[in-house]
Amino acid sequence: MTAQALQPKDYKSVVPPTWCAGCGDYGVLNSLYKAFSELNIDYNNTVIVSGIGCSSRFPFFVKTYGIHTAHGRALPVAMGVKLANPELRVVATGGDGDGFSIGGGHVPHICRKNVDITYIIMDNRIYGLTKGQVSPTSDMGMVSSTTPYGSPDRPVNPLAFCLVYGATFVAQGYSGNPKEIAALIKQGMEHKGFSYINLVSPCPTFNKTNTFQAYKDLVEPLPDDHDRTNLPRAVELALNPGGKIRTGVYFESDTPSYQERLDEIKSKASKFTAAGFAGIVDLYRP
Repeated sequence: MTAQALQPKDYKSVVPPTWCAGCGDYGVLNSLYKAFSELNIDYNNTVIVSGIGCSSRFPFFVKTYGIHTAHGRALPVAMGVKLANPELRVVATGGDGDGFSIGGGHVPHICRKNVDITYIIMDNRIYGLTKGQVSPTSDMGMVSSTTPYGSPDRPVNPLAFCLVYGATFVAQGYSGNPKEIAALIKQGMEHKGFSYINLVSPCPTFNKTNTFQAYKDLVEPLPDDHDRTNLPRAVELALNPGGKIRTGVYFESDTPSYQERLDEIKSKASKFTAAGFAGIVDLYRP
């Protein structure tokens, strides 16, 4: 925490965002600035790690330390940063392709290990940077440059994916509601353990199906009586949205983080080593 409160504008880097006009990622970026400001984040003690893709340009636009990694490799690098220096705040960012295609093999393990980082995915259901190919979250039947007769693949469900693999904080937001996104990012960063935030973020250039207009009547908050500690119910809501894009915190649990469990192991190992060394010394004592 810094001594003096910072404003959202204080987290802007000297590099201006370079997304297409109307991209949903602008709303996500401004929400991140707001969340950082409300938490009074020290940007000298914060690292943003990304993979490859439009949304993975995030580290360039935020005044923190940043690492722009290889395609799909944001999570293992973010985990390495956090374990090397647990005092750092670590945020990983990326898109649906980066996170659930080439990087999909890393997600189950970061979830089950419960590493204390926040993972923000901007889900536009298309590959934007490479000019409009279907992604793991694209709708079945989507016509694109790689599927001119429609995609035959069923889409990945990121929320259910992270829930069943053990993420201890899972939420969803919509870039058309930046105030809610800021609140979700803030909650995710305050959570001790792995927090996954799926943000529906339309691509106006290459996805002409999943647009802001199309989402207008689909986005709605989770039920007011939703119990965020009820995992089966969270999975049910994730798997059966009824055609809706439900936003809010699906699940949260208070579970020891990976670092806490490692510290416990280190403590046990140090006691064993000390006791074992004392026993060896006794064997050779005259």
